[in-house]
Amino acid sequence: MQAQKKFHLVFSLLMGAMMIFLMTFVITEVNVGWCADFFQVWGKAFAIAYVVGVPVIFFLAPVARKLTGRLLGMPV
Repeated sequence: MQAQKKFHLVFSLLMGAMMIFLMTFVITEVNVGWCADFFQVWGKAFAIAYVVGVPVIFFLAPVARKLTGRLLGMPV
């Protein structure tokens, strides 16, 4: 695997984990509050969101970079 493709894959896995960890934690807390099974509910939400979110990040990050470059008038 090329270094740039490997970088993009690892970036997507890590960015997905960090962002989805925080977002699902906050939204689960807002929706169900601190309850006895909070971590079970949050863990399920995290697992589902991670499976969906990482491919989204993988495929849309290059699009977002290009759009950002165009909006700011920078070469991509």
